[in-house]
Amino acid sequence: MKEEKKIYLTSAEIASLWTAYMNDSMSKTVLSFMLKHIKDPNIKPIIQTAHDISSNHLEQLHVIFENEDYAVPNGFTEQDVNMNAPWLFSDSFCLTYVNHMTKVGMLGYSGFVAMSSKEEIRNYFIQGLSETVNLFNQSSEVALSKGINSRHPYIEVPKETDYVDSKKYMAGLNPFSEKRPLNAIEISHLYMNVLTNEMGAKLCLCFAQTSPLKEVQEHMIRAKEISQKHIKIFVSTLMKDDIQTPHSPDVSISDSTTQTFSDKLLMFHISLISSSGVGNYATSSSASQRNDLAVNYERLSLEVAKLAKSGADIMIKHNWLEQPPGTKDREKLAREKS
Repeated sequence: MKEEKKIYLTSAEIASLWTAYMNDSMSKTVLSFMLKHIKDPNIKPIIQTAHDISSNHLEQLHVIFENEDYAVPNGFTEQDVNMNAPWLFSDSFCLTYVNHMTKVGMLGYSGFVAMSSKEEIRNYFIQGLSETVNLFNQSSEVALSKGINSRHPYIEVPKETDYVDSKKYMAGLNPFSEKRPLNAIEISHLYMNVLTNEMGAKLCLCFAQTSPLKEVQEHMIRAKEISQKHIKIFVSTLMKDDIQTPHSPDVSISDSTTQTFSDKLLMFHISLISSSGVGNYATSSSASQRNDLAVNYERLSLEVAKLAKSGADIMIKHNWLEQPPGTKDREKLAREKS
């Protein structure tokens, strides 16, 4: 009988599996704390489902790592959460958090599927994508039933088709010329970036409150200020066209200052949110046909990238930044061999 040839993991699959493990281990840790305190009987099942999904993913990833002789990342464990800390999040915040993270997850999993060649790995990520989509639907339905969902602005439905008849449609940088009104695509991206920055600002605030380290506190406060600044820019852009931004739900946090999560987890979480934000800005920039909007997104992306760099420096300083898998430095190996 012919022996079946072993198919090795590609660099993309190695990277995707590592990223998935880090994200799921972080999610499980955060969700385990939420589950201990949450009271709302409609919201708790959503948080439980999210926790169970992350737990199951970690078990499946352990099996894949063992089969592939792949060193399991350290990730995050029960050592990264203080389960005895006071309640930190409102129930509505927990629901909004899960809904927001499913959006990040859907983007991530779709990318992992597209980059995977091996059938086993591809099927794992397809399953993860399906579970994340279902969780997004469930959390959206509960948010809608409780009136804490965020709806995009309304505009009139088009009654006829049209074509761009002038290069002025793309213009917008000249402060002395009148800008054309925003189109539906541009409005949708502006409002989505308002929502993601609002979630980021809330997370940074509670992380700053509960971190015992001054440099982490200052980093989180700086991140919160940047998020609030970006919200003002996006809202102002919408308001210039008399487009009201719907009020986001009250997703309050408590005034607890007790350390709840490890600083390693806090910094990783904000790094994940920041990288997601840069990706959103890149997508928004490419989708926006008014060039002043594209320039704005590029400028704000640079600001987030600088913040992420300072965060990485803090993580390296404290040995919190787990290194992704990579290749060996062949020249260094050649020089250092005996």
